Amino acid sequence: MADEPAMVAAVASSWALFVGIALMMLGNGLQGSLLGIRAALEGFPTTLTGILMSGYYAGFLIGSVLAPKLVARVGHVRVFAALASLASSAILVHLLWIDPAGWTLIRLVSGFCYAGLYVVVESWLNDQASNQTRGQLLSAYMVVVLGGAAGGQGLLNLADPAGSKLFILVSILVSLSLIPLLLSTGRTPPFETPAPVGIRQLYRVSPTGVVGYFGTVMAHGACFGMGAVYGSALGLSVRDISVFMSLILLGGMLLQWPIGRLSDAGDRRQVLTAVTLLAALAALLAGVIAGRSLPGLFVLTALFGGMSLPLYSLCIAHTNDHLTRDQMVQASGTLVLIGGIGAMLGPISAALAMQSLGAVGFFSWLAVIHAAIGLFALYRMTRRRALPRAEQGSYLAVAPRVSPVASALYAEVAEAGAPGRQDQPPVGAVAAPRTQPGAD
Repeated sequence: MADEPAMVAAVASSWALFVGIALMMLGNGLQGSLLGIRAALEGFPTTLTGILMSGYYAGFLIGSVLAPKLVARVGHVRVFAALASLASSAILVHLLWIDPAGWTLIRLVSGFCYAGLYVVVESWLNDQASNQTRGQLLSAYMVVVLGGAAGGQGLLNLADPAGSKLFILVSILVSLSLIPLLLSTGRTPPFETPAPVGIRQLYRVSPTGVVGYFGTVMAHGACFGMGAVYGSALGLSVRDISVFMSLILLGGMLLQWPIGRLSDAGDRRQVLTAVTLLAALAALLAGVIAGRSLPGLFVLTALFGGMSLPLYSLCIAHTNDHLTRDQMVQASGTLVLIGGIGAMLGPISAALAMQSLGAVGFFSWLAVIHAAIGLFALYRMTRRRALPRAEQGSYLAVAPRVSPVASALYAEVAEAGAPGRQDQPPVGAVAAPRTQPGAD
């Protein structure tokens, strides 16, 4: 277990990274909701809005594949500077090219840029960590990412989304994120990424983990891609939309730890099933109460976020429970691919639901996704017995929309805490039992 001075020293040595990440996430969090609101103000059809919002996730998937190769070729600093400059410029192009097709292309470029930025900061963060502090640094990273994204929602209130000031603010924040990293005196780290295993192979190892992960990321893509559009369709003010979106993130951040503790105490599948069904119920009730009670909607939104966001980490932990140590890092790249596909489908599917059912389609679709995950998990429990608690790893809170680098880092923390190793596992490490495929 890492001692407190080592943890403090690790955070202190990584201050430039955390400041840069916080500024980047403030801009990214503001950007997503701002574009959703502005698309509604411009009169874009709901379906087209879903497509253009999914452009970010398509770009992120492409960037997750190509950016690591770019970093390996030209280095961290150059890639970060180039992509931050491009992302800073791309948001301003929205003001010059107000068209759904144009915005889709710009969103794709933005997603590619942010994937590369994540690759740089996450690999740099790994280089700052030791085996004793990596788990805690990754947990701190998750808090900064979620907190920054939630803070970005509050920035919506600083100006009228119909104007240009908020777009300029996003550009400024992304540009400022360059400064701490470029002025850092630390050395740039070496870089390598693992080769992924096949999706079919990973599914055979852990059906519940793969299906749950895909559904969870699709739901999160729908939620963050179309949440602001949903708020506009309800007639919420900009202030209320910012609160609505922030509560999803804050609810998830607050309930990560207690849900993780519960999943460590017994059968993780039971916790995963209960949490996803509770998320479905919260979404269903939120859809019913929307338009009748704004405080009630806010409470249920926070509960939904509190149940839904930890599912991301639960599914990863459950998948790792059924992987051998040498499979974990390879599987991390496959999960990024699965998540990228799910995230792309999220905004489009939510837009189609809203186009067919009206605003109520937003939460109805989120309820359907989470209920489907829960029902599949219940089915899998009838097919395989649960892992003994002694063979089950520990839950590690994972930041959403991670790059292949961060995904591999979480797997390395898991590998370090696997049974059979002599070193002490880091706090929060996901232990990796040596079990047979299909054990869930």
